[in-house]
Amino acid sequence: MIKHFLALANFSPSEISTFLDRAYSFSLFKKSPDKINHLLKNKIFSNAFFEASTRTRSSFEIAAKRLGAEIVNFSPENSSTKKGETVYDTLKCLESLGVNGIILRHSDDRLIELVAPKLHVPLINAGAGKYEHPSQGLLDLLTLKKEFGELKGLRVGICGDILHSRVAGSMMVAAKKLGFEVVLMGPENLIPKNEFSYENFDKSLSTLDAIMMLRIQHERHDGIFMNQTDYRQSFGLTVDRLTKLQKHTIIMHPGPFNRGVELDDEAIEHPQSRIWAQMENGVYARMSILEWAAEE
Repeated sequence: MIKHFLALANFSPSEISTFLDRAYSFSLFKKSPDKINHLLKNKIFSNAFFEASTRTRSSFEIAAKRLGAEIVNFSPENSSTKKGETVYDTLKCLESLGVNGIILRHSDDRLIELVAPKLHVPLINAGAGKYEHPSQGLLDLLTLKKEFGELKGLRVGICGDILHSRVAGSMMVAAKKLGFEVVLMGPENLIPKNEFSYENFDKSLSTLDAIMMLRIQHERHDGIFMNQTDYRQSFGLTVDRLTKLQKHTIIMHPGPFNRGVELDDEAIEHPQSRIWAQMENGVYARMSILEWAAEE
C-alpha cells in the first residue's frame, strides 16, 4: 500500500499525535545523530519544488540526510518542463528512475489530488495549492506541544492573509481534530467564511496562548492592494502591541516574514517568540513524515 502524506485532514487525531510524538523523539537525538542516521539508509527522495521555498525545501533535505537518506533536488528551471513536459510526466520520470518518495510543492490547488492516485511511490505534500500545508501544520503543532504540553484547550490566534494561507488551512483542520480553539484576525476581505470566529486583533491579543502572524501573499491573488504602512498600523505585531500579550503567549510565524509589516524586528527576537524554534522543529516534523512514508 502506497502511503501518501497529502493533508492533515486525512489523519485521525491519534495518528497526528503519533507523528508529533515521533517528531519530538527525533528532537532528543540532536546531539547524537549517529543513533538515527541509519533509519532511512539506501532510501532516495526527490524534492520536486515547482514553487520557491527556503524553509520547507531545506528542512526536508536536512531531515532526509539526518536519517541517512539521499535527496535529489529537482529544479524546474533546469528541467524538461522547459521543453513542454507536464508535471505528471516529470513525477512519473522520477518514480521510474527509482526514488522512494517524492516531496512536491506546486501552486496548482488541485494538482496533488490528481497525480497522487497515479503514482506508485509515496507523495508528500510540501505545500501544493492553497488548502493545506500539512508538514508545516505538524511543525506548528510540535511547537505548541513542546511549549504547553497539551494542545487541547489552547486558544490560538491567526492574523493576516488567511484566505490564501495553506498554513492556516492546516491549523484549522488540526484545531477541529485535536480540540483547541482558533480565532481569525486580519483584513475582512482576506478572512474565509467558515465556522471559526473572526475577532478584533487588538482586543484579542491579551486572550491568546499563541499568536500566528501571516504575511500578505500578493503572489496568490490579483486586484488586492494593501499599503504596508496602513497594514502595520492595523494588523502588525508592533512593539506597542507586544505589551498586550500575556507572559506565556508565544509568537509564531511560518515565514518568510516581512519585517516592519506584519511584525516588528522586536517581535521576531522577543523572548516569547518561537519563530526560529518553529524552523528547527520543521526538521523533526519532516523526519517523522519521511520515516512514516518509507515504512514498508
